[in-house]
Amino acid sequence: MATLTVRQARERRHRRVRRTIFGTAERPRLVVHRSNRGIEAQLVDDVEGTTLAYASHLGVKKGFKGTKTGQAAEVGKLLAETARKAGVETVVFDRGGYLYHGRVKALADGAREGGLKF
Repeated sequence: MATLTVRQARERRHRRVRRTIFGTAERPRLVVHRSNRGIEAQLVDDVEGTTLAYASHLGVKKGFKGTKTGQAAEVGKLLAETARKAGVETVVFDRGGYLYHGRVKALADGAREGGLKF
C-alpha cells in the first residue's frame, strides 16, 4: 500500500468535498487557498462560473503586524466587507481540502465576524 504525500492527501480531500458543495448566485461558495506566505479567499458562483468577491493577504494593511493566523482573520473580515458590497450575505464554505484548523479556521471566524453567514 503506497502512502500519499501531503499534497495528494489534500487533493483527495478537496475532490471529496467538492462532490457535495456547489455555489449559486444567492449562496456562493467561499473558496480558500492557503500558501506558505499567505492566504486568499474568493466567493464563486458555480452556475455562471464567476467570482463575486475576492480578498487576499496582499490586500491587508501594509502596517499589519501579527502572525499568519491573525493575517487570515483580517482576510476573512476583508472578504466579508467586499461580499456585503456585492450583495452577498450567506455562503457555502469550501475549505479546499485543507483541515479546518489554524489559518483556515481563523479566516472562517473572521468572515463570520464580518457578517457572513455559513
